[in-house]
Amino acid sequence: MSESTNKYWLLVVLAACFEVVWVIGLKHADRALEWTVTAIAIAISFGVRLYTSKKLPTSTVYAVFVGLGTAGSVIAEMTLFDVPFRWSKIAFIALLLIGVIGLKVVTHEREDRASDELGHSSQGGKSS
Repeated sequence: MSESTNKYWLLVVLAACFEVVWVIGLKHADRALEWTVTAIAIAISFGVRLYTSKKLPTSTVYAVFVGLGTAGSVIAEMTLFDVPFRWSKIAFIALLLIGVIGLKVVTHEREDRASDELGHSSQGGKSS
């Protein structure tokens, strides 16, 4: 994986962090400042996600974005807002994160194969 690709994946993680902020804001915002922060978090979250979708596979970016945002939101609710801790939630978050990581790993392998295939097919129309 190239250094520039890693940069885009870090931006996906950043977008997911802003997703956690706006999800919490939608539920708990009461004042104008809180709603403003929520709106800014929405704009940043979606803006960064759309940007990274132009550089990385869109479906994988979306799955990672939503998976990390969901996990972060559940953990934030349990740690910041006294939602009861349940091992079953932690187990499902772990399962979700395993799926997100697995999807990213598999997508990376497929991108390399697709790049190789494109490189071979662009050489005078010859296929190998």
